[in-house]
Amino acid sequence: MMTKCVLMMLTVLISAAMGYANNTYDICIYGGNSAGVVAAYTAKKMGKSVVIIVPDGHIGGLSSGGLGQTDIGNKNAIGGLSREFYKQLGEVYGQDESWKFEPKEAKRIFETYIKTADIPVIYNQRIKKVNKKKAQIKSVDLADTYGSDRTTQRIEAQVFLDCTYEGDLFAMAGVSYTVGREDNSVYKETLNGYQLAAYRKQSGYHQFPDGVNPYIVPGDPSSGLLPGISSGQANPTGTGDKLVQAYNFRICLTDSAENMIPITKPEGYDPKKYELLVRLFEAQPNDRKINNYFIWSRMPNRKTDINNRGAFSSNLIGGNHNWPEASFAERKKIFEEHVAHVKGLLYFYVSDERVPKELQDFVKNWGYPKDEYVEHGHFTPQLYVREGRRMIGEYVMTEHNCRSKEVITDPIGMAAYTMDSHNVQRIVVNGMVKNEGNVEVGKFPPYPISYRSITPKAKECTNLLVPVSLSASHIAFGSIRMEPVFMILGQSAAVAAVQAIDTNKAVQNIDYDKLRSELIKQEQVLGIAK
Repeated sequence: MMTKCVLMMLTVLISAAMGYANNTYDICIYGGNSAGVVAAYTAKKMGKSVVIIVPDGHIGGLSSGGLGQTDIGNKNAIGGLSREFYKQLGEVYGQDESWKFEPKEAKRIFETYIKTADIPVIYNQRIKKVNKKKAQIKSVDLADTYGSDRTTQRIEAQVFLDCTYEGDLFAMAGVSYTVGREDNSVYKETLNGYQLAAYRKQSGYHQFPDGVNPYIVPGDPSSGLLPGISSGQANPTGTGDKLVQAYNFRICLTDSAENMIPITKPEGYDPKKYELLVRLFEAQPNDRKINNYFIWSRMPNRKTDINNRGAFSSNLIGGNHNWPEASFAERKKIFEEHVAHVKGLLYFYVSDERVPKELQDFVKNWGYPKDEYVEHGHFTPQLYVREGRRMIGEYVMTEHNCRSKEVITDPIGMAAYTMDSHNVQRIVVNGMVKNEGNVEVGKFPPYPISYRSITPKAKECTNLLVPVSLSASHIAFGSIRMEPVFMILGQSAAVAAVQAIDTNKAVQNIDYDKLRSELIKQEQVLGIAK
């Protein structure tokens, strides 16, 4: 005991001498999105000390960042604190539960979790270094997210949770991962890799009709490609690559005159960026409804959750490929490019004479809400990072799990959404512009997610859990990656972390039967009768 006390005193003295604080917790959570907050709340309610490190200063991730039109698949698959979250939103709107909500109300609930459980949160700090001893993380060093690289403090913990959308912690910890799309041959899948969907009249296929010219001067390749079109080549279906499905923002607007800030010309606006959209209007002369160009979902109190739809919309296709591995400074630049794209797109709709009158008149009725994102200029600070790094852990979830052709025996939650990938690139095919990468395949029942898919390989790290950028193929991750599921996995990961601490075992070696028993006690759904 005396030796331990002396070592602790030495650690404090050394940290002080180096100019930074040293703090110790049972559990350290990196990432303040919905999974991170729910995980922290769960662990604290189970008696453990916990801290959340939030690199960007935003709490709640996408759930408080504009994604109010909840992607569910099947509500019966949602349990635990995730289901409770939507019930608490229901109380706001006088319903049993609400799956449509305003960003500010989601943020308020997440902040209530943090406040009532007295969870310390470190804002605007990033992990700059992971300190390991063999296969165990001992501590992480922090620095200002956008400031100098000087260490500001060191966080020690017994178990760490990587709840980032990008998988930043496990990458620094030396855990295996991948970025992009596996070749179909890797896991014997059918929907991974290169996928060139045909144009169909029904909305949702997000493809250009035949005949849309890709060149600045139509028909003249020497004039160069229009903005947003890459020089990528067509490949055989299923070919793997390192490209990442497109990101966007889930946009909250309002048509309440009293609560509206008008859509105005953003700095650096260039209408030439939207020439492809003009050509799309010309190719679709009979498509004059807003939902052919956006998913314009109505939220409570005259607000929206606007998402991408069609061949040219809020997705900045190809603008995000470097994001998963980029530095925070590089990500800031990519973020600003996405902001410029979508704010410019909205201004284009309200101002450019080439926009069909029906569409322009509709968008002119909307503006940014005064009562949302007040500290962020009334626009969401959360980029929709649909996919970053994906861990390669003890078990990899694949298309076969989604289709129930392969069923695991260690469930920690359920997924139920369509296997969904947004477009990855915009290329020239047979002299025409085409989007590539969109996949939407569903009509399968909810399926279980393996505990082993949130654990790294034991030889790589024994005290880390990854409930967000979990171990899954690109196409399986497209089904799992929904906010209700991330909250489910965050809660289950926290329970597993507590069990690992209490039994002094590696996260890979805890007793699954005991984990399952506690998850059921906490009302997680681990199976649905067929």
